[in-house]
Amino acid sequence: MQKQRLFGRMKRQSQRFLQSFRASSKLVEPNVLANAAAGSPLVGVYGAGYRELVSQVGGNPSPGKLRSLNAIHVSMNIAAGNEIQKMEAWMPWLATTGSVAPFIGLFGTVWGVIDAFAGLGDAGAASLRAVAPGISEALIATAAGLFAAIPAVIAYNHFLHNIKEFSAQMHHFASEFTAQVEKIYGS
Repeated sequence: MQKQRLFGRMKRQSQRFLQSFRASSKLVEPNVLANAAAGSPLVGVYGAGYRELVSQVGGNPSPGKLRSLNAIHVSMNIAAGNEIQKMEAWMPWLATTGSVAPFIGLFGTVWGVIDAFAGLGDAGAASLRAVAPGISEALIATAAGLFAAIPAVIAYNHFLHNIKEFSAQMHHFASEFTAQVEKIYGS
């Protein structure tokens, strides 16, 4: 639930960030845009591109001073990768839970069936009273495994979809930023 709220907040902040970026006819200091949209991963991507731009042109905004538009794009893609890594926190845990929990439930099922057959052997005759406790344990173990796995798989797929959307948005923004730089600095 916490991760879902985080993604919702990031989506809203990213929309604010893009509105602020697109409303400006020039490139502004990263902290100005960061104040408008602090929770957006685009802030870090923008900051990386802006820092690379400043390192190339310094304080001289004259055309032709840009050395490498590709270096700016690469810096932004590296920053996007770092943002994606932050978003992927706890994703391996969900994937592991979703894939392992059914097997744990299956192990409990097998254990319950073995217990049921042991009850048959102890009773000396086949009766519901002899097998009921083992079968009951088997069904509970199966249900517990599925109870853990199904929500984990659903959450994993949902969060993975969000991460892919943010990844695409960051890469598109990097292209938009470098196009803006090319217009301004005319490389």
